[in-house]
Amino acid sequence: MCVCKSFTLLAAALFSFGVSSASAEPTEIVVRVLSKDAKFIGTSMGGMRITLRDAETGEMLATGLTEGTTGDTSLLMHTRGGRRAQLSDATAAKYQATLDLDVPRLIEVEAFGPLAQRQAAQRIVSSQWVIPGRHINKGDGWVLELPGFAVDVLAPPAHVRVGDVTSVDVRANVVTMCGCPVEPKGIWDADTYEVEAIVSLDGKTVARVPLAFAGETSQFAGSVPVAAPGFYDVLVYAYDPATGNTGVDRTTFIAARK
Repeated sequence: MCVCKSFTLLAAALFSFGVSSASAEPTEIVVRVLSKDAKFIGTSMGGMRITLRDAETGEMLATGLTEGTTGDTSLLMHTRGGRRAQLSDATAAKYQATLDLDVPRLIEVEAFGPLAQRQAAQRIVSSQWVIPGRHINKGDGWVLELPGFAVDVLAPPAHVRVGDVTSVDVRANVVTMCGCPVEPKGIWDADTYEVEAIVSLDGKTVARVPLAFAGETSQFAGSVPVAAPGFYDVLVYAYDPATGNTGVDRTTFIAARK
């Protein structure tokens, strides 16, 4: 009887020790996604889908969207400030999660978007060690940088039949991944970007046509030649030689026999 009682007390003590030693600690993580050479990606662009995983096991720990504004332009596009300058303000778009961690984990964060411009959406991944109870929520939090432009071909609409014509007008909207406007002499200067339509006929490139600023914010236009009947594919790209930022979109049209 005494032996059984002693064993029960020992088992209870060991269980209690195990529970207390493995108790989870709330650990807050704030994730922001910064458009390269621009601002934060938030609600105005549909947000970024954020997923937190254990990098070693693949276990999903949390997921959600970045929400909020693109942030303070004067903070983000400063010419001075130093390596420790904070980029975000209280309104800057973010995703915030609290994980219950009982041991240090190598956490992987994946960001996909912007969700309001699916043709431009990209996936970026970063990882770092996270210690239970040691938050990643000060300053800008965990910041990922998303390169590129959101290019949206407005005309011609996909798969349209154009009939007996010698050219087709192409128009595209070009913004940074956070939705910031592109215009001549602006912070994002249209005069410094290369925007071009690459035209293919039945799978073979037949023309490359520069698109010029069209007089409306973020819009570029030009006219592509139609030399023969067939299936035309038009890929429009925007490229910034200063940063390497690149974005593409495409459309198609069908030219009937003359």
